[in-house]
Amino acid sequence: MPDIRPTVGSGALVLNATYEPLCVVSVRRAAILVLSAKAVCVADGEGILHSARSALPVPSVVRLTRFVRVPYRTHVGLSRRAIFARDGWRCAYCRGPAETIDHVFPRSRGGRHAWENVVAACARCNHTKGDKTPAELGWRLHALPTAPKGIAWRVLGHRAPDPRWADWLDLREPEAA
Repeated sequence: MPDIRPTVGSGALVLNATYEPLCVVSVRRAAILVLSAKAVCVADGEGILHSARSALPVPSVVRLTRFVRVPYRTHVGLSRRAIFARDGWRCAYCRGPAETIDHVFPRSRGGRHAWENVVAACARCNHTKGDKTPAELGWRLHALPTAPKGIAWRVLGHRAPDPRWADWLDLREPEAA
């Protein structure tokens, strides 16, 4: 059994045979895919995995050898951690550090628990706002809450991407002319 110790960013991006991003798996699972010839390593991570008879570079990106048809979800799942990631861990009202989530239009007054109605908030703003709308308090949101879009959100969710995955997740910033 290879010696696989968790490291920082110890995940590997899995690509379909067409280089389309599918998911993120553990380094252990990626190594097993490579060793069983179900995938090939496209980009190496940091370090070497050692077994009794062989050594394998830590895979960072692997590509499946066979095409896998995957029905994609059309939406990103709503979770507390994903809300914080979308809002940059900042309060939607005062831009301070976020600690809680808040429903812009309160649930007690018919507000939905949906991406468009939930924001990250600091405890002070959340407590002050209570069961009111921002308009009733004269507050405004710094950005309108929307559901995250893009292949990176669908594949990664709230996880921070490894910089080595940028080519496959369209994370490259446009170059200035």
